[in-house]
Amino acid sequence: MRLDIVYMNNTSALAHPNAAVQKRRWWILAILSLSVFLVVVDNLIINVAIPTLARELEATTSGLQWIVDSYALVFAGLLLACGGLGDRFGRKIVMQIGMVLFGVFSTRAAFTDTTQQLIIGRGLMGIGGALVFPSTLAILIDVFRDPVERAKSIGVWSAVSGAAVAFGPVTGGFLLEHFWWGSVFLINVPIVAVALLLQAVFVPESKDPNAEQLDIAGFLLSIAFVSVLVYTIIEGPHRGWTSTESIAGFIGTVVLLTAFIWRERNTEHPLLDVRVFRDMRVTAATSSIFIAFFSLFGFTFLITQYFQFVRGYDPLESGLRTLPFAFGAGITAPIAAQLSLKFGPKRVVPFGLLFMGVAQIWAGTFAVDSAYFGPVIASMVLMACGLSLVTSPSSESVMGSLPRDMAGVGSAINDTSREVGGTLGVAIIGSVFASTYGPKIVDLLSSFALPEAAVSAAEESVGAAFAVSEQVGDQTLSNAIREVAGISFLEGFQAACTTVGMVAILGALLALKFLPARTPTSA
Repeated sequence: MRLDIVYMNNTSALAHPNAAVQKRRWWILAILSLSVFLVVVDNLIINVAIPTLARELEATTSGLQWIVDSYALVFAGLLLACGGLGDRFGRKIVMQIGMVLFGVFSTRAAFTDTTQQLIIGRGLMGIGGALVFPSTLAILIDVFRDPVERAKSIGVWSAVSGAAVAFGPVTGGFLLEHFWWGSVFLINVPIVAVALLLQAVFVPESKDPNAEQLDIAGFLLSIAFVSVLVYTIIEGPHRGWTSTESIAGFIGTVVLLTAFIWRERNTEHPLLDVRVFRDMRVTAATSSIFIAFFSLFGFTFLITQYFQFVRGYDPLESGLRTLPFAFGAGITAPIAAQLSLKFGPKRVVPFGLLFMGVAQIWAGTFAVDSAYFGPVIASMVLMACGLSLVTSPSSESVMGSLPRDMAGVGSAINDTSREVGGTLGVAIIGSVFASTYGPKIVDLLSSFALPEAAVSAAEESVGAAFAVSEQVGDQTLSNAIREVAGISFLEGFQAACTTVGMVAILGALLALKFLPARTPTSA
């Protein structure tokens, strides 16, 4: 209430100095939301195509993880640097360069024909996404100077991100139903063209007048430690968690992370001023966002496979069944922003993480015949509501804790926590799944007298297991293999969901302890 009074009495102080920008600020939010929607949708649209890619590209579970994570890995690795570039050279021009690159590399990905080529294409798309994403939130913070309106605008921004989580699979399912799999990337091109035109006409330029030179060493170290960690986790089930390569990878991650922190604490112009994490509003909020997207991306990586392989839905049916997530996220995000203003993030965010944890553990109880209009839809809605209760208040806590001149860096911190969390979610949850699914299906297939090559293929991915079932010829044996594949998938799925649910509940306890009682109110 106090913030509303301040706004009424100090309108000019809280308004953007450019009257035209102030007048069209809500249109600017809509345009920025379109740009965010595109980037987030493409982060998740691939999930519904995973079974198709497993069949048509003969991709293994590891290959599928890399197809998903190559985009997120490059995206996450470049976010801090791209946020700094926007602050230094202009957020609008950096965003538009990113949109162009996103469209070009989307076209490249659409016309690849091997797993390796698609992984590279997706990685290149991550460059464009990293240039776009932090700029949108930084521009939003510059345009909305009033803390109340800023919180509302971040709520809308978060709602769009949450809705994109579900609309990605729906869009992908529709395209796969009517076109070839490359269409899930080619659809980006006309959207990019429209967004570029609207940005050019309506979105103002902004930058940090005190921005310093780019920290190249910090930039390279940040990419290195995230890349080594993700690579080690994804390859862990295949090489063995106690193998020399895995142990060396984890040690290398620690060394690189330590070097990154040392560099950032001892350079005059750090890529990421790690001192900002002394403020528990920043540390606790970014940790909460990290855990929420760790949970979300890990779940979405597996749920579309559950719908298609276990339940037998086609891609469009699978995508449509994720729509309740969009409705839950879209409705809850603006409410979450208001709740945070009224009660403070400490009383909102922990509930969000708790909801996500309970929803994940609930999903871990799914069976082949679990009722969709029952535990399946209820767990998705609960997870969506939890996500919104985390992202909007946490994003506002991060952005409100930093000066407006650091909006690009603040946005990059916020976005990096999302993307690194999501990347590790796919990597870790996919690896937990693979570590459980692989041994289980090998054990169950041991009595079928199948060729060793067929068993090895089935061990690599559930898609390959279903392909093996189609090649055996005998219908009874084919049905038996499909049943075994479904049982093995569910065991891996249940182990993965339970693991990520426990992580989310632990995150809720940490958020309850460390988040601030009130939302920061500095403009």
